Amino acid sequence: MKKISSLYPRVSLIAILAVTSCSFFYVACNCNYPERRTITGDYTNQVTFVTKNPKYQKVYLEDFLLKYRSELLNNIVPFWLNYGVDWQNGGINTCLSDDGKVLSTDKYMWSQLRTIWTFSALYNKIEKRQEWLDVALQIFEFVKKHGRDDEGKWVYAVDEDGAVLKGAISIYADGFAIDAFTELAKATGRDDVIQLALETYRNVKRRLELPGSYPTEPLPIPPGSKAHGIAMIFGKVFYDLGKYLNNKEIMEDGYNFAEEVMTVFRRPKEKRLFEFVKLDDTFLDNPPGLTTVPGHAIESMWFMIEIYQDYNNQARIQQALECIRWHIELGWDPEYGGIFAAYNAEGSFWEHQWDHKLWWVQVEALYAILLGFSISKDTYFLDWFLKVHDYAFKLYPVHYYGEWYQRLDRYGDHVNNIAAMPVKDPFHVARSMINCINLLEHLTSKQQN
Repeated sequence: MKKISSLYPRVSLIAILAVTSCSFFYVACNCNYPERRTITGDYTNQVTFVTKNPKYQKVYLEDFLLKYRSELLNNIVPFWLNYGVDWQNGGINTCLSDDGKVLSTDKYMWSQLRTIWTFSALYNKIEKRQEWLDVALQIFEFVKKHGRDDEGKWVYAVDEDGAVLKGAISIYADGFAIDAFTELAKATGRDDVIQLALETYRNVKRRLELPGSYPTEPLPIPPGSKAHGIAMIFGKVFYDLGKYLNNKEIMEDGYNFAEEVMTVFRRPKEKRLFEFVKLDDTFLDNPPGLTTVPGHAIESMWFMIEIYQDYNNQARIQQALECIRWHIELGWDPEYGGIFAAYNAEGSFWEHQWDHKLWWVQVEALYAILLGFSISKDTYFLDWFLKVHDYAFKLYPVHYYGEWYQRLDRYGDHVNNIAAMPVKDPFHVARSMINCINLLEHLTSKQQN
């Protein structure tokens, strides 16, 4: 067990605990990340809101900004720098235990690619630290060499040296590749990075024109149907790539997928966003056609909001906010807290884990709900943000080592830490923290000016 040796982290820890009423410990590491902004005892100029939450007479957004920066920079990032990055063989080890032990050196391409996004986004959106960009670049070189098959499709898993273990059995890997390389291109401006993104876009666009014809491990699509996950992922990554390149055609491809999410999978009559529909866009009335995954729906809606904000499409933005409301209320466990994994999960991937509380669901909700509050200024969203925040920070952070547990049962006990793949993925918590930090900085600076 690692020990905390310096006085400064202890003092900072006490201050943060007093502010948030949530317990956690700094991970011991070789990194020293100073806070960009500090909170003093003078609350006169801080942005405050009154809520219905009895734990918070007043909400100081600056306090949450400090909390999230600390969690990201003192816990999440050091965990991966200390235990994950494989400088010797390339890439990153993600089959890790909660205390950082390498359980397998197999490298799943989802995780390699999403780590490129994470460390590129840290560089682009938090601080321009060369060590972060170096991580993204070394993984890029690894996946560029080992990540695709002869047809240009991204494979599912390789060994520690890059030999393919499982081929192109998940089209989602192609989506994460586009996402990763778009963010890395923003950081570097390198032509080879953006060209690889474009090659992947052209390759996967052809395959996506035939729904149901491509594999989607580890989340299979029922025969004769199509998945919300495809529309939400490729809508966002196509749009972001097109926006970076100022390419209207690619942006339109992303926009069209966004429209499919909002008009095909989102069903206002049922107040649900369903995971599957028939290929002709009609309702799939047999299992798993009734399956709803609240976390996917909530995550998808912040994707949609960020796209529709560029078009000032207020009608779609309001529909997305409404959809977030539906799924917070549908997913929340009123007895034990936390958002359930799924509803009406019979016949789906989630059938035997529907009542588990997955880490990624909670953290995606944090950003989506905070985004809802930033747009609407409705304290409904702030109250829910506080509720999800308290639940997540109480139960998921791994004390001393710095990452988060991935799976809890309904009662908040740790089940195992394997989600869709046997990995501890350096993506959802980091992305949520990055997004929340950026949004909180915007909210606090906007209110103070």
